Amino acid sequence: MKTNKQKTVRLVESALLLAVATVLGELALARLPYGGSITVASMLPVLLIAYRHGTLWGLCCGVCYGAIQQLLGLSSLSYFSTWQSIVAIILLDYVIAFAVIGLGGLCRCLPVHQSVQLLGGALLTSVLRYACHVISGATVWAGLSIPTEAALTYSFIYNATYMLPEAIVLCAVAYYLGGVLDFGRAEIRRMPAVATPSRAANLLRALSGLVALAAFAFDTVTVFARLQNAETGEFDLANLRVERFAGSFWMAAAIVTAVAVVACTVMLLYRKRLLRAAQAA
Repeated sequence: MKTNKQKTVRLVESALLLAVATVLGELALARLPYGGSITVASMLPVLLIAYRHGTLWGLCCGVCYGAIQQLLGLSSLSYFSTWQSIVAIILLDYVIAFAVIGLGGLCRCLPVHQSVQLLGGALLTSVLRYACHVISGATVWAGLSIPTEAALTYSFIYNATYMLPEAIVLCAVAYYLGGVLDFGRAEIRRMPAVATPSRAANLLRALSGLVALAAFAFDTVTVFARLQNAETGEFDLANLRVERFAGSFWMAAAIVTAVAVVACTVMLLYRKRLLRAAQAA
């Protein structure tokens, strides 16, 4: 049974992590014009709460985080006039969508390394949150930002444009931190030192991953945001047609992708060279 000191520490730590999650949620890498954003792993602090203090406590903190996000996104309720629609939006897009992050704590029981446990939790919660947004888009938002016809298909596509990059960033950060810090102890500490590649090699791998993620996020927002007509709100694949390549959004996406591929290739090749030199020494 937890002592009063342990309960106080849990409460303070959870409050701080919720504050961090809120700040990260506001520091969006990209915001889509019809809702949804790609953040700097804003779900991770809530996932860490569930991992460290249990699924039930994580669910409660997830509900609190969802309530905070709802307060920050009150403008989304102005599109609806019935109380049923408003309740559905609050539940599906906020309360339930963020409460499911608490289920990531279940992955702590897996007989694998902590980094893989956190990776599993990140994947699980990302899929569950995505499902909530898809259901919301196919039901409540149908006829507004999502066309009534084939609403489920469009909801799958639109919500994937930000949830897929969001999940990739979350999984990458969760996996990395899981290998650096020990979250299983009462006090968070660094993992015991083990034989690892040089700092330069690790830095190059991290930089290549960040460049790839940045390029992927840019291409996703640049291309998929044009699936929806800005005036009518209808999805239209004709918006992606190539009328002129030079100076178009396709040109920008192609340039960013090419630069990212070249940069990642150079960094990874140089990293491979450093590893070979270290092994030969």
